Amino acid sequence: MPKIMIVDDDRTTVKLLQTLLEMDGFVVVNAPRGHTAYAMAHDAKPDLFLVDYHLADMEGVDLIVRLRADPVFASTPIVMASGLNVEEAALKAGANTFLAKPFEPSKLADLFYSLIG
Repeated sequence: MPKIMIVDDDRTTVKLLQTLLEMDGFVVVNAPRGHTAYAMAHDAKPDLFLVDYHLADMEGVDLIVRLRADPVFASTPIVMASGLNVEEAALKAGANTFLAKPFEPSKLADLFYSLIG
């Protein structure tokens, strides 16, 4: 089963996404902060990251840059999500794609499976 790491500090959003993604056959790992996510990622080895733009300890784009600089995650798909118009910054940082909030959670599985391959 593919593993997704959700990096978001909004517990309600994370719980909803986790439930939906698990129903679609994913294993979900949650990290509420960027520094925590980076540390956890080396143990969890996710197949995909879903990163929120605003995190409590850093901006999501900073986490993406850090992940892309690490050879272990240089090619791991990363999706950034935000209610702000930060698509250009997300893609420039190395995200594979950007999701504008609010997005349709039921369409995530198809997107994630297409990115994982």
